[in-house]
Amino acid sequence: MSKITALDLLDVVALTVDLPEYNLLRGQVGTIVELLADGAAFEVEFSDSNGQTYQSVGLRPEQIMVLHFDPAPPNLVQEMVTV
Repeated sequence: MSKITALDLLDVVALTVDLPEYNLLRGQVGTIVELLADGAAFEVEFSDSNGQTYQSVGLRPEQIMVLHFDPAPPNLVQEMVTV
């Protein structure tokens, strides 16, 4: 698995699905705070702008995506485009 898709402890992630049972919508941002089931799932903590946690949920990799704050390396961008 390339680093672009790997999920690690303390990664900042966004939901890719709505989770109405938790009052969470696609696009809400959280932080991975624990690896579950040997990395097959992740505990993601959602906090408000004051740093107060309002939800902590176990999620599968397909329910979240890592947010990247730095540009992707040029060789990785080419690989993504030619898929």
